[in-house]
Amino acid sequence: MYILLVILAILVCVLLGLIVLIQNPKGGGLSSGFAGSNNIMGVQRTGDFLEKGTWVLSISLMVLALLINITIPKHSGANNANDEIQKQINKPAAAPILPQTLPGATTDTSKK
Repeated sequence: MYILLVILAILVCVLLGLIVLIQNPKGGGLSSGFAGSNNIMGVQRTGDFLEKGTWVLSISLMVLALLINITIPKHSGANNANDEIQKQINKPAAAPILPQTLPGATTDTSKK
């Protein structure tokens, strides 16, 4: 489910980028090419179509982002690292290691 939502979000991003690039920043866009003849092949107001498409795709991208956030797998690598840190913090302290003497060595210092 998570992978499907990510793929859909990428697809929506690409489509949104294409629709935004088609539009003219001064309000003309595709409709400026059909200004002289408003009724050729039923193209009257492409600006409205592109504007509605931009709104629909941007809202769907926001919804997809929220759904991706909800469906993120709960056992990711970051959670495992946090669990290890908590184990190390809560681990009881071990007894200090005392230095070992070599076999055959004497610890008698009274001869001097």
